[in-house]
Amino acid sequence: MSTTAPRVIVIGGGAAGFFAAIACAEANPSARVVLYEATAHPLAKVRISGGGRCNVTHACPEPRELVKRYPRGSRELQGPFTRFGPRDTIAWFAARGVELKTESDGRMFPITDDSGTIVDCLRRTADQAGVKVYMPIGVRRIERVNPVFTVEFTDNSVGEFDRVLIATGGTKGSAGQTIAAQLGHTIEPPVPSLFTFHIDDARIRGLEGLSVPLAGTSVPGTKLKDSGGLLITHWGMSGPAILKLSAWGARELAERGYKFTVVVSWAEGRAVPQALETLTAARLVNLKKQIATWNPFAIPARLWERLIVAAGITPETVWTSVSNTLLQALARQVAAAEFIVEGKSLNKDEFVTCGGVRLREIDFKTMESRECPGLHFAGEVLDIDGITGGFNFQAAWTTGWIAGRAMAEIEES
Repeated sequence: MSTTAPRVIVIGGGAAGFFAAIACAEANPSARVVLYEATAHPLAKVRISGGGRCNVTHACPEPRELVKRYPRGSRELQGPFTRFGPRDTIAWFAARGVELKTESDGRMFPITDDSGTIVDCLRRTADQAGVKVYMPIGVRRIERVNPVFTVEFTDNSVGEFDRVLIATGGTKGSAGQTIAAQLGHTIEPPVPSLFTFHIDDARIRGLEGLSVPLAGTSVPGTKLKDSGGLLITHWGMSGPAILKLSAWGARELAERGYKFTVVVSWAEGRAVPQALETLTAARLVNLKKQIATWNPFAIPARLWERLIVAAGITPETVWTSVSNTLLQALARQVAAAEFIVEGKSLNKDEFVTCGGVRLREIDFKTMESRECPGLHFAGEVLDIDGITGGFNFQAAWTTGWIAGRAMAEIEES
């Protein structure tokens, strides 16, 4: 194969693609690194992520803890995270003039609160490292003719390369997945991993934008259970408590056609007995107060009133007039409210898929294919996905960095 100046092509101009191209070019300045993006908008997901702020990573430096945030890929990522984890990501951006800040829930953003800061940093660093970026030009076909790859592009041009990196994301039917399959790889069927729940229910109708800081969520008949902030939206429910549930249940919920029941504990995740105990104590100390005017949980007033009504209690009722039966009904509404889910929406800020190139076909020390030497993968084209909170970007930085460094290695003919 090629010697001191490997010809490297990166296919896909997202987070993993740019990071890999930079890592390769910086590790071996003699390498000829090109990046091809099929659209006119490289780093598009970086730009819209985190509501336009870009959730770069998560303040979880210990690999054994970090991998617990990945429904798929946790075992495979533990080694890579010891080589390039959140601390390394923070240091990498800091060395290039981008400082990150940590929010109370562990998510990390640029101090500018502007995803453009990250986009500009990646594009500027790639340019400084000598990476040539071509767009909007996609890849039509790749053929391996030992020891090189012949690549045919959508503009009908053809090039030869020593190493190929596919980092085209996890969208079903993407060119990257098609090419990977043609080169001998198995593709796990992609399905959405982070999505919101479609719910039409009188208890939440008209409460769009209202959020609860800590709610518990579960799906009866499954092992799915999680907690976190919950946001009521125009179409139903979102927020970490929902998105995490959707990530862990991606395949199971897809098999159900996204029609199922979700149980919500609005009372900071308390179960019904604990909620009833809290309500009983509240009744004793608020005998003459109207039940709608005070509640012992961190539940917004408008939602609290809806739950009261759903339990069969009129909002003007004073606490002392609430019977034990009605109090039990309220405890169920507070801690085990059932909602019928009738579909899903893609979460535009955090859209991720589960599925992609089968992980056992990849050497995670180099991100190189076990089926096709010289072919590497990084990012969501692999069957890897994390929960919301910066974990998917961390997987992109890590796999991109490892792949880039591996492709930069000098081989003697």
